[in-house]
Amino acid sequence: MIKTRDEMLRIKVEHILYFEADRNYTKLLLSQGIQFTFAVNIGKVEEMLVSQLTEPNTILIRVGKSHIVNKDHILQINLPKQKLLLLADEGKPRELIIPKEPLRALKDSLEAEVQGGGKDID
Repeated sequence: MIKTRDEMLRIKVEHILYFEADRNYTKLLLSQGIQFTFAVNIGKVEEMLVSQLTEPNTILIRVGKSHIVNKDHILQINLPKQKLLLLADEGKPRELIIPKEPLRALKDSLEAEVQGGGKDID
């Protein structure tokens, strides 16, 4: 649930594609392509999510200063191009430009999760 002074939105976590900071506003894009903008900064959104999720940071991951992404929708991480590709439900990929260091940290954490559970594709 995302609440501001004037509005409330109830969403299933699996429908969230990403949150993106825009100064004192936060944009939310759902996997169905629906977009919302809230008059709260991304830090406050992150606090709301952590307080409401039973297992924080397992699906929604903060990537740098400007994004919170749903790791279940990540299709590709391209470090040289600083690109994160997310796959929405309608099959349309969404591209985010992320600074290299936060992107590298995301890639490392995802790789660590599958360590022992799978193999890299060469």
